Amino acid sequence: YLTNWPGGMLRPVQESNEAFRKGQMTLAPLLVGVGVAAVAYAGRFVVQAVKNYKPTPRSVSAFKEFAGGFEAKMSRKEAALILGVKENSAKEQVRDAHRKIMLSNHPDIGGSAYIAAKINEAKDVLVGNRSSS
Repeated sequence: YLTNWPGGMLRPVQESNEAFRKGQMTLAPLLVGVGVAAVAYAGRFVVQAVKNYKPTPRSVSAFKEFAGGFEAKMSRKEAALILGVKENSAKEQVRDAHRKIMLSNHPDIGGSAYIAAKINEAKDVLVGNRSSS
């Protein structure tokens, strides 16, 4: 801590130095300033991380194995992929999945007749009304 003397010279203030040595002055203002700066820096980092965050689409492993298109004779595996259930799912679960898919793909409400036929065939294969390969 410096004070001006007449003539523009600076000299240390003895009272402040003595108070500092006695513990009457603390480093609290400095520590508060450093703390505020650290919080501001961390906040800036979080804001940038949120802006740059791009969620990756979830991939289903079953679709990685399936190249696309339909087999000539539908297998249980293909039927399960179409309905989104496991090959060994219960009949009730297969029927529920079939009902949900048909609500959005029925030909009467603008869906494809071919896709609806494949969905029905998938249900028949998994429920057991038709034999699979």
